[in-house]
Amino acid sequence: MPDLSTPRPIAVTMGDPAGVGPEVAARAWAARREHGLPPFVAIGDIAAIEAVWDGPIARVGDLDEAARSFDTALPVWHLEDSGPLTPGAPTPAGATCALHTLETGIGLTRNGASAALVTGPVSKHALHGIGYTHPGQTEFIAERCGVTATNAVMMLAGPSLRVVPLTVHIPLFEVAERLTTELIVAKARIVARGLARDFGLASPRLAIAGLNPHAGESGQLGREEITVIAPAVAQLAEEGIVVDGPLAADALFAPGIRDQYDAILCGYHDQALAPFKALHFHDGVNLTLGLPIIRTSPDHGTAFDIAGKGKADPGPTIAAIAMAARMAAARDRAVAPAK
Repeated sequence: MPDLSTPRPIAVTMGDPAGVGPEVAARAWAARREHGLPPFVAIGDIAAIEAVWDGPIARVGDLDEAARSFDTALPVWHLEDSGPLTPGAPTPAGATCALHTLETGIGLTRNGASAALVTGPVSKHALHGIGYTHPGQTEFIAERCGVTATNAVMMLAGPSLRVVPLTVHIPLFEVAERLTTELIVAKARIVARGLARDFGLASPRLAIAGLNPHAGESGQLGREEITVIAPAVAQLAEEGIVVDGPLAADALFAPGIRDQYDAILCGYHDQALAPFKALHFHDGVNLTLGLPIIRTSPDHGTAFDIAGKGKADPGPTIAAIAMAARMAAARDRAVAPAK
């Protein structure tokens, strides 16, 4: 089992208190020894965990206290009461608590009190109902860290595959217009730096998928590969980044081909996430590269339909905590003085 030790606890936000975030955080603690998880603290409304779990809880007020209590109880930093709570029924007060919890987790990680941030699932609909204007948590975290949203890159990572959607939550018909040489170069640079800093890969190998069937078939099925992607690949190669592309996406994810690369960059959301979720639906991690802090998240939503029913799978949260710990250890090794 890899060494996941880290000197500071990891901050785990519960997300929406009516979702599955509180339950999977608690069940991750229950499985801490089986998976070798480092100390972490759940942040949010303590009542949200008490409503779905009857295990031992230690109410803490700082991260040193969380580390000391972790072996015998789940450390919970109670941030605020979110009002009457019914699992599966989001409320404005719950969304407000989720937002304040996210802000607290960011602050604890930015000031170095926590080693990394793992964000639980939130309801974008509920957040927008209280005036939240960001598309998701990633953009909010980037803003609070002083990073422009375009310089925060979403990566999905699992045991056998890492993917990056170059465009994310936009309609498919807008992809060809948004996918530019400049965008590909900028995001590939961030991915290469992130893999080196957070995964210890000195010379990461990147692949860039073609946008059209058969990677455009030499222009017969589309010209974006010729006019947009190939110039980006050439520029990245000149900068010393190891990169192949544009490659036909229909074969790129086959065993023996995907294994040649440390990350695959894709033109649009489903081109990246469909094969990724087919392989790593239960252990995939959503992480953000390009931030001064480490941020990971389980790759699922609030699952209001099963909240409070004991059906939520803690596997993605366990994977997100473990990956955050490995990334923190990689950063620590990178800055440790040579002996």
